Amino acid sequence: MVPVARQFFSQEIDRSDEQIDLAKAALYIAQEEYQDLDPAEYLNALDTMAEELLERLPIQRYPLRVIHTINQYLYEDLGFKGNVNEYHDPRNSFLNDAIERRTGIPITLSLIYLELAKRIDFPMVGVGMPGHFLIRPDIPEMEIFVDAFNRGEVLFPQDCQAKLSQIYGQPVALRAEFLRSVTHRQFLARMLTNLKYIYLQQQDLEKALGTVEKILLLFPDIPGETRDRGLINYQLGHWFSAISDFESYLAQAPHAEDAPVIRKLLSQLGRG
Repeated sequence: MVPVARQFFSQEIDRSDEQIDLAKAALYIAQEEYQDLDPAEYLNALDTMAEELLERLPIQRYPLRVIHTINQYLYEDLGFKGNVNEYHDPRNSFLNDAIERRTGIPITLSLIYLELAKRIDFPMVGVGMPGHFLIRPDIPEMEIFVDAFNRGEVLFPQDCQAKLSQIYGQPVALRAEFLRSVTHRQFLARMLTNLKYIYLQQQDLEKALGTVEKILLLFPDIPGETRDRGLINYQLGHWFSAISDFESYLAQAPHAEDAPVIRKLLSQLGRG
């Protein structure tokens, strides 16, 4: 039986990308974990925070001044911070927890920042840099980035290159696509991918399966996710679902490097 929260999530993303309400969709993801969660409570919390922020804004809303004001409010007044010590705690990936606990990982803190910016009419967009999610003002020709995980630090492209090299422990060439804005669906898929790997590390296969299923609601044609769902179903003993996923994967990617492994698993399941 499909969880009610999954149905709400599916309804929310069943619209044009720009019409998807990121906060609502993220709260529906969390509602699958916390069945008594009331999304309206946290949407109201964001509204209240934005109202308080509006009172602090300077008369002249130059972008860097607005960013400074948001940073002062979020990190100094409210005490939000990146969760460095428990980075892989699944609670860091849920918007309700990030609001309540005032801590999270880059993408959840970025979402809070984006939602406040939207409510004060200062549009920003997510930037899916490898290894570390950023945001930036949605202003043409303005190449500044904000690191919501690190107290709203303002970065320029050369700073992003240095951060990439720091993350990967070796020099990394900055490519233009690393700093492109992400769509709403890509944003949600990245949130879910973080959760997926946390659950797989914890061997919580049922929850990992739920995250993969939601990723496939966003992007039905990603072969790797279909394969991963099959592998999780296989481990859970859901044989018919595993067969269906493996066959779909091989139809989508017949020459994939791991195709022989998947064919072997199908053979073990009597479909080789």
